[in-house]
Amino acid sequence: MDTARLHDLLSRVSNGQVAVEQAVEALKTLPFEDLGFARVDHHRRLRTGLPEVIFSPGKTVDQIAAIARRLSAGGHHVLMTRLEADRADALRGLLPALRYYAEGRLASLGQPPSPPPEQGSLLVVAAGTADFPVAEEAAVSAELLGNQVERLYDVGVAGLHRLLDSLDRLRAASVLIVVAGMEGALPSVVGGLVERPVIAVPTSVGYGASFQGLAALLAMLNSCASGITVVNIDNGFGAAAAATLMNRLTCQPNPRT
Repeated sequence: MDTARLHDLLSRVSNGQVAVEQAVEALKTLPFEDLGFARVDHHRRLRTGLPEVIFSPGKTVDQIAAIARRLSAGGHHVLMTRLEADRADALRGLLPALRYYAEGRLASLGQPPSPPPEQGSLLVVAAGTADFPVAEEAAVSAELLGNQVERLYDVGVAGLHRLLDSLDRLRAASVLIVVAGMEGALPSVVGGLVERPVIAVPTSVGYGASFQGLAALLAMLNSCASGITVVNIDNGFGAAAAATLMNRLTCQPNPRT
């Protein structure tokens, strides 16, 4: 259930197209549906603008399928994160319509929302080829959450001319997601070049003293470029969710004006 569907349902009740009993039936699963092992949050899109997403690790294939079916039955496009290929194959036997995005370890069920024509685009910037899996988690998640997404990969600070050659693309985006491991310097560079929101994603890529991404995380948190938002290590989906909400604000009128 989202705002548009709720408004449509109540309007049809008001004009007599839908009986009150039918509306009550449609609203029974608000705000959640108890499956015993999970409480499926059908109300989340209505509250936050983003639907519940299935984090796959720790769940069985049967549990993922059951949650996905209930979300889909509630009218939601379903997104599953951190789903390995072998489990996606098993899940496809239960959900034949499942679509799998191997590089980002994501799966989806149903029709994702289309980007509003007046909404700007997101640009996902990745430092190196080793950062691609996290960058693709961010890029594909953002697409499936209803954004127009562009990619600019392998433009890390070891070859800064590669980034500067695409300065027009950096400045054209509404929101930028910048993914980097090693010393995590790329978001600071990008943040010093654009007047747009920059979401930094540290990855666990690097040698011993990178401490599985901790060095990049701390570097991004200590960036001297003002206004950078930092998400957790390897959290491409979290960056996509934040970027989606920011991007929507670029095409919505200020309620105070």
